[in-house]
Amino acid sequence: MIRAVKGTRDILPPSSAVWNGVESAAREVFRAYNYEEIRTPILEEKALFARSVGQETDIVSKEMYTFTDRDGSELVLRPEATASVMRAYIEHRLDQRPGIQKLYYIGPMFRRERPQKGRYRQFFQIGAEAIGSESPAVDAEVIEMVIEILRRVGIEGSQLLLNSVGCPRCRPGFVAALRDQLKDVVQRMCADCQRRSETNPLRVLDCKVPEDQPIIDALPSILDYLCEECRTHFDAVRSYLDDRGIAYEVRPRLVRGLDYYTRTTFEITHGALGAQNSLLGGGRYDGLAEALGSRVPAPGIGFSIGEDRLVMTVEESEPEKRRHEIDLYIAPLGDAALRHAALVARNLRRQGLCVELGADVKLKRAMELANKLGARYALLIGDTELASGTYVLKDMASGEQRSATRNQLLDSITRNSDKDR
Repeated sequence: MIRAVKGTRDILPPSSAVWNGVESAAREVFRAYNYEEIRTPILEEKALFARSVGQETDIVSKEMYTFTDRDGSELVLRPEATASVMRAYIEHRLDQRPGIQKLYYIGPMFRRERPQKGRYRQFFQIGAEAIGSESPAVDAEVIEMVIEILRRVGIEGSQLLLNSVGCPRCRPGFVAALRDQLKDVVQRMCADCQRRSETNPLRVLDCKVPEDQPIIDALPSILDYLCEECRTHFDAVRSYLDDRGIAYEVRPRLVRGLDYYTRTTFEITHGALGAQNSLLGGGRYDGLAEALGSRVPAPGIGFSIGEDRLVMTVEESEPEKRRHEIDLYIAPLGDAALRHAALVARNLRRQGLCVELGADVKLKRAMELANKLGARYALLIGDTELASGTYVLKDMASGEQRSATRNQLLDSITRNSDKDR
């Protein structure tokens, strides 16, 4: 038997209903903040991520799915979306449009990492980018927006972690101090940290190996090396968050895993996810456009939510959200009733109701199915109902039965359903 590829999975009902609910809630929030959807290709040139994410990052060096196309070009399955969005921004001259370009995306990404709880090799992200402003007020609004998404989907108990990773002017001094102090301790750290200490010392701070954490905690803090502009920017971001009543914890070791970040970086964690508890992350990337060859600066900030982990958290915190609600189950008794019931079902569906039409099912079995499917109501249609034009509508929760004509059905179902809600 052929099975799904390792690290991938099928998203099945009823879980798929939760996915749709999460995405709908995100789209509503994006609309409220005036973000528009962008859809970029799953396939991109390998150079896009080597130049943006960083050649020495784990994503580029170990995790990307890379292949050579027939024309000899090096292509990848996109491992993240920010670089793709910025590529599209530059290619299509979106800087010519008025105002800040506020874009969001929802879709699959691909990384060949070790599968673990809530992490897959084909995974999904919900993310947004605000391109065209250096203002710390934009940083705070982006963070506010992502917290609003979590609120809309019912996530409680999350924690916002905040940091500044400086800029190309002040970060070299910190990296030099970090490299110097690592010389005496790196041999006691994991193999990845030993490699990173040579290629990109900042990435050592992103290590997740528990045994390395006491060593990392004793390393220099980037907050002690911020230039005046970066310090002022970070203080302003914090001030705007304070104005909004958004709680946060400053984490000087928070650098995120991508090289393009500058200044503000943030992460939101949740205890339901276990040791690897990151739900989403983001930050500012003021030099990314220039790194991709643009002559026009395009400062920006964005975030990406791990949708797989978000859905898992929603399901664990509110299991009832997994249930797909059916408004009406119609049980026709006989061929003539089935033909008539099909027209009734079509009309009710056009009015926005979720209707399941039973076919070739006896009455007792029909009622069992209506109950197992979680239908709010069951409608019985037989020869008597066809002759009289009046149906028997059964409330599946209370067992109460009432008569309703064809014209009364919609009103009767929606009126009583609204009371239930």
